[in-house]
Amino acid sequence: MRIIDLLKKEAIDLNTAVASKDEAIEKMVALHQKAGNLADAGVYKQAILERESQSSTAIGEGIAVPHAKSESVNVPGLAAITVPAGVDYGAPDGKPSDILFMIAAPLDGDLHLEILSRLMVMLMDAEFCAKLRGAKTPDEYLEIIDKAEAEKYPEEPVVEEAPREGYQILAVTACPTGIAHTYMAAEALKQAGERLGITIKVETDGSDGAKNVLTKEEIANCDGIICAVDRNVEMARFNGKPVLKTSVSNGINKPEELINKILNKEAPTYYSEDADGSEEFAGDDESFGRKVYKHLMNGVSHMLPFVVGGGVLIALGFLIDTIAGNADVGGTFGFTNPVAAVVFWIGKAAFAFMIPILSGYIAMSIADRPGLLPGIVGGYLATTGATLALPTGDDKAVSGFLGALLAGFLAGIIVNFLKKAFKWMPKAMDGIKPVFIYPLLGTLLIGLAMLLINPVVGLLNTGLSNLLTSLGSTSKILLSVVLAAMMAIDMGGPFNKAAYVFGTAAIADGNTWIMAAVMIGGMVPPIAIALSTTFNKKKWTPQELKSGPVNYLMGLCFITEGAIPYAASDPLRIIPSCMVGSGVGGLVCALFKCACPAPHGGIFTFIVVENPIGYIIALIAGSVAGALMLALLKKTRNKA
Repeated sequence: MRIIDLLKKEAIDLNTAVASKDEAIEKMVALHQKAGNLADAGVYKQAILERESQSSTAIGEGIAVPHAKSESVNVPGLAAITVPAGVDYGAPDGKPSDILFMIAAPLDGDLHLEILSRLMVMLMDAEFCAKLRGAKTPDEYLEIIDKAEAEKYPEEPVVEEAPREGYQILAVTACPTGIAHTYMAAEALKQAGERLGITIKVETDGSDGAKNVLTKEEIANCDGIICAVDRNVEMARFNGKPVLKTSVSNGINKPEELINKILNKEAPTYYSEDADGSEEFAGDDESFGRKVYKHLMNGVSHMLPFVVGGGVLIALGFLIDTIAGNADVGGTFGFTNPVAAVVFWIGKAAFAFMIPILSGYIAMSIADRPGLLPGIVGGYLATTGATLALPTGDDKAVSGFLGALLAGFLAGIIVNFLKKAFKWMPKAMDGIKPVFIYPLLGTLLIGLAMLLINPVVGLLNTGLSNLLTSLGSTSKILLSVVLAAMMAIDMGGPFNKAAYVFGTAAIADGNTWIMAAVMIGGMVPPIAIALSTTFNKKKWTPQELKSGPVNYLMGLCFITEGAIPYAASDPLRIIPSCMVGSGVGGLVCALFKCACPAPHGGIFTFIVVENPIGYIIALIAGSVAGALMLALLKKTRNKA
């Protein structure tokens, strides 16, 4: 297979005019569609925009290579346009782009990636690009590409063999998708090495796996390693070597500068503490906010399967119990029927891991594997409300997912502090530190910290209960709004728990209208998010859009936790939006004088609700209000 096998004449438009980056993307997506490469142009375009939201795919020197992997790609392919007047594509050098290739890659299959990497390498040749700019017809354009490829790759590429004395400099390149920038950075570094008379080997960590992999002997004998990466790669193998970590775009645009930093011994020594992830880098230009976000999303992504799997099983338990005629049994609804009980409690078991997993993988992202145990333990203690006075757990001191977020970051910081504190230990102890000392002391310290943090939550719970009691004697409407909004604040923390306990306690006193507002408040956040992912797709990432519809089911079943992954990723915007939506739902619920005698179950309890029509209207009003607030507050994540 050669490049021209992926680039059809129908997908080439030469000497065209586009007014903007968006128009260029539209044109190239249309060319892919015309060539039969796509099953769904809209889905593929969304994937392209998501990649562009991470960083512009313009390389500089007039070249832009937008690319994406998507399930909507029928066959791997290229689309190409030349724009004599140029188009502003956000290139790092500020120059307009006049040669644009768009890569469409399927989710599976690797053969085409090697072919595409050839094109990326060839675009680093100024003479080749000049010929492309001068092409008048698609046939001439294809002939230029085929001739250049034949000259540069006369035979199948072979794995580079290191000279007997080894390589002076090693490098690893990796971009988020592993399609284009990975290989362009590799070629730029190789060319810079040739110009400087330096022997260099580059490992490309692309979508089809790592190629040209660095060997143990090469790492031991080199002067230093350049990691031009925008995602995590295996680092422990570089322990004790000078390592310069930077972005993949710097690998493309500043290769000589990076190589000279290694030669001038400006790269710090990397210490892995036997793969425990202690990283000390120079040249890492990632912002503090971006680092926090990456740690957060590591926790969220690992938590999501527990939320979805556990939530759906709990919903099935409610459904089975409803079919069995147990919707009005009260506190045992969902697990009264034996079959429902099995499904329900399996789902609850999955849910029990949700918050600890969030905390654990945040800590692991910060401190690598030694941070996992302290993070999970810290998150678990946040769910039990453990205190010094009652280490087994106090219901009034549960800090919920907000406490788990704090525990995850704090555990990671503690473990990284321990790594620095124990550097004085002899080298012979390196093997024992990451598997014994760091997890042991880290768990103890985060445990003590949570035992001190949770009592503060307990005081907050007591104050909230007193406040709610006083509001109950003032205004039913005001109390309904406050209780419903509290359900959306922390989704399992002190506010949510205080509202729910207040509502369930009120059932025993016959004040079932309180539980109606509480349940509406808990149902609204997931549904509001689901509505937003359905009708306002530009506010969400493709990953969030895929799991968004599940929140319809979560919300209808009164599983507020379905909103936690979204709230954790952007709490300052999503939590206020959900609070407004829940508050509106509570208001409408009070105005329609709804009442609910069941403490949980969501839509499955509607048959025992007083004024069910008003209850449904309240749910719709709150969910729509929440979705509208998300539209106002959320930042645009893609341009779909």
